[in-house]
Amino acid sequence: MLPWNLEGSMGSSTRRRFITRAAAATVIGGFAGYSLWETHDLIIRNQTIVIPRLPAGFDGLRIAFAGDIHHGPFASLEYVGKMVERLNETRPELILLGGDYPYYEARYVTPVMEALAGLRAPLGVFGVLGNHDNRAGRLLCRQELRRNGIRDLVNEGEWLDRGGSRLYLGGVDDLWTGQPDLAETLAPLPAGEPALLMSHNPDFLEQVRDPRVLFAFCAHTHGGQVRLPLIGSPIVPSAFGQKYVYGRVRGPEVSGYVTSGVGTIFPPVRLGCPPEIALLTLQAA
Repeated sequence: MLPWNLEGSMGSSTRRRFITRAAAATVIGGFAGYSLWETHDLIIRNQTIVIPRLPAGFDGLRIAFAGDIHHGPFASLEYVGKMVERLNETRPELILLGGDYPYYEARYVTPVMEALAGLRAPLGVFGVLGNHDNRAGRLLCRQELRRNGIRDLVNEGEWLDRGGSRLYLGGVDDLWTGQPDLAETLAPLPAGEPALLMSHNPDFLEQVRDPRVLFAFCAHTHGGQVRLPLIGSPIVPSAFGQKYVYGRVRGPEVSGYVTSGVGTIFPPVRLGCPPEIALLTLQAA
């Protein structure tokens, strides 16, 4: 028996329309609720990355890679603290941060950077800037990165030492709102020596032709935030559509990994694309 003797008070066609609409509303509400829940369902994504010409001493290097934290209206400091705690629990040797720490506004910069000061890795914590960082305050973001123990790699690089080998880690400025300069980044690197590269925007891989770059770490796309079967991500902030949306990607000359990110932008929902910390283990070919 339907409520309020619906069977007797409605005709059969009216009953069918009511039941169909009620079922549709239930499904839509369920998807909406799930997508909101998935927004903060932070996962650890484990992957092994095989890299030709990787120096032998870096075989087995464990890198924790996170990007697009977007502390602000949709990512609280409590959530950022959870990310820091979970990332440290993976015990990485190296931590890379792919940019977009605040959600546009300058008032979010110092709090998120102070939360990130809790990150720990024996080879260090390194970061680049994204489009939200440059718009929130480029100088402020760079100052707060350094003040909180995160090495600023905007058009710069640094040598890493492990197992008797050395490897250059470089980073570039954001493609959309900055001035990425790969030549400046790689200037200290002798010919023939290998490097890893950080770039907030994966579209920059289209410009990377230097054979010294072995692999790149990128963010920015959030994996589209919504990924649908067969369709993929309906909206991707990239000039190349699905090419650089998420996961292992390949530019004209260089391969890379694009993380789905930790936070969100508006609308603050995720579906089929949970936020992640990527735990990447490098393996020599």
